[in-house]
Amino acid sequence: MSRSEESPEVNAVQQTLAAEHAAVFLFGYLGAQTSQSSAPALFAAVSAAFEIHRGRRDELVAAVSALDVVPVPAAPSYDLPTVRQRPVAIATAALAAEDACARAYGVLVSMSTGVTRAWAIRALTDSALRSLDFGGEPTAFPGS
Repeated sequence: MSRSEESPEVNAVQQTLAAEHAAVFLFGYLGAQTSQSSAPALFAAVSAAFEIHRGRRDELVAAVSALDVVPVPAAPSYDLPTVRQRPVAIATAALAAEDACARAYGVLVSMSTGVTRAWAIRALTDSALRSLDFGGEPTAFPGS
């Protein structure tokens, strides 16, 4: 990416970074609410999502920094759902986070070109597929 700080592409990257900050925060919380012994598949899915979103967040921070633009910071706190270690509530919250990231990646796909667009398409596809782990239904246009 070699766009100015005010470009639509940089704004879309920053919005996607903000979505990833929120996802990392939420999946960290959900991981603490998920039991590895009583819900091993859910625990594995939440743990994998946390790692993937943390990696994407770090990639986005590096991409924005490489443009000499200050990456949007994580919020001090995020609204968290009350899940009380209930697998259905945890899956519902995880699905909402994946959908939010898929929407952000959809915007980034539409606002970017080249390497950034290819990366965003892979991230969008990955979020759409992972949403199935949390009870999501396939859609014609993930993130819409």
